[in-house]
Amino acid sequence: MRLHRNLVAAVVEALHQIFVEKKYADKVIEKILQSNPKWGARDRAFIAENTYEVVRWWRWLLFLNEIEYTPSYLPTKDDLWKIIGIWQASLGTQLPDWQEFVGIYPKKIFEKIEESKKIRKIFQSIPDWLDEIGERELGKSWDKEIHALNQPAPVVIRTNTLKTTPSRLQNLLLQSDIPAVEVKNIPTALVLQKRMNIFSSPYFKNGLFEIQDASSQQVATMLEVEPAMRVIDACAGAGGKTLHLAALMENKGKIIAMDVEQWKLDELQKRAKRASAQNVETRLIDSNKVIKRLEASADRLLLDVPCSGLGVLKRNPDAKWKMQLDFVENIKKTQREILQEYSTMLKKGGKMVYATCSILPSESEEQVKWFLSEQKGEYELIEERRISPAQSGFDGFYMACLKKK
Repeated sequence: MRLHRNLVAAVVEALHQIFVEKKYADKVIEKILQSNPKWGARDRAFIAENTYEVVRWWRWLLFLNEIEYTPSYLPTKDDLWKIIGIWQASLGTQLPDWQEFVGIYPKKIFEKIEESKKIRKIFQSIPDWLDEIGERELGKSWDKEIHALNQPAPVVIRTNTLKTTPSRLQNLLLQSDIPAVEVKNIPTALVLQKRMNIFSSPYFKNGLFEIQDASSQQVATMLEVEPAMRVIDACAGAGGKTLHLAALMENKGKIIAMDVEQWKLDELQKRAKRASAQNVETRLIDSNKVIKRLEASADRLLLDVPCSGLGVLKRNPDAKWKMQLDFVENIKKTQREILQEYSTMLKKGGKMVYATCSILPSESEEQVKWFLSEQKGEYELIEERRISPAQSGFDGFYMACLKKK
């Protein structure tokens, strides 16, 4: 593969914004790709893929460049050019005779790669705290899980059954040269067989599908909603699972989508309009009164709680460099507060699903055990499911269905 200077320069700029200006990778890439309308699909793919891969393998690439990783390290533009050169050399790319790549020797790189294999936190490119917590909580399975989380995420879409069927959508996509395959036991999920800007598809713009990982699509179905029910999605965010619930309820009954951030609820309303989800009402949680007014009113309650997001590192590789251990510890306190306060909105005989996109039992199974012991027999655990990235190839998720007696 031949490297083009302007594309490598775009990757350098993206990495500078991510590591020096501390911006989020997805937003940075989106803006940089919009900055030059002359770039074709292959150019855009090169920029996006190389930026994400360098972010993913950051610590490992610093090691190959003989730079010790520290969270406070701020690379210069010269450093970034060299790191991209090392990344490309590690892939076997013949480097062009550019000034920025002087001093990169493939033989030396491959010697360093062999050396890196002996140290998991370097070879799997993760900060020390993450390696320690992963080994402590997951034991022998940590090696397989972190390896799986370092693979790029497949692009999975959820068919909006308010507007189409999975087989019809699959045929429409194929006519547009977008092959997609079904996912076993997840009827609405399709995995795209090639990467492209799916947001520009007329089928997306017309609300025929949403981008949603196959693991995430299992959360709403666990709630076992029915069309006439009153359902509360209490940590709705931008509404991926809210829209899935609306489809499962066939636009009947009522969904109250709640969040502490108004901008997320605004985004949810836009998405609901596109999806023709008409049974959704949004409410901002700006005080405890909002929760109290809804006491014992929900037939079903979804608590897709804030979490570390360590199950979705495939698609958010920069999160491991931005996150600190104290964030993970603090988020566990938030999860317990939400479980205690928000569960009051569930009726007797109603069902509640607690979900996290985390691989850590301390944010998941252990939180449910704690809640059940606190409630002293008022709830029973009906089902819990742990989705392993290593076993599924999809995001890491946990979900538990509880019934209020």
